Amino acid sequence: MSDVTVWYDGACPLCIREIALMRKLDRRGAIAFVDIASPAQSCPIDRQLMLDRFHASEDGRLLSGAAAFAAMWRAIPVLRPIGLLARLPGALAVLEALYLQFLKVRPRIQKRLKG
Repeated sequence: MSDVTVWYDGACPLCIREIALMRKLDRRGAIAFVDIASPAQSCPIDRQLMLDRFHASEDGRLLSGAAAFAAMWRAIPVLRPIGLLARLPGALAVLEALYLQFLKVRPRIQKRLKG
C-alpha cells in the first residue's frame, strides 16, 4: 500500500520527466503514481483542476501545488528533509509563491520539450 498518491499529466513532457525521476528515487514504492491524461482514469476532483495544478494525497488529505510536492518529497527518503522543511512556519507559503510563478512559465517549457 502506498503512503502517498500523486496524480500527474502523462501527456505533458515536463511531467513525464519529473515523474520518471521521482519513480527512480522512490525505491520503497511509497508513492502511487496515477496518470490522469487518460479519461479512463478516475480523479478525486474535476480532471481539469487536477491537470492545471499538481495534486497528491497524504494521510487521506488531498493537497495541491507546493503542499502536494512537499508530500511527495516526504515520501522519498533522499528528499524527505526538503519535505519536512516545508512544514516550517512560512516555508510552504514561499514554496507556493514560487510554484505560482512556475505555473506562468510552464506552458513555454512544455512547448520546448515537445518541439
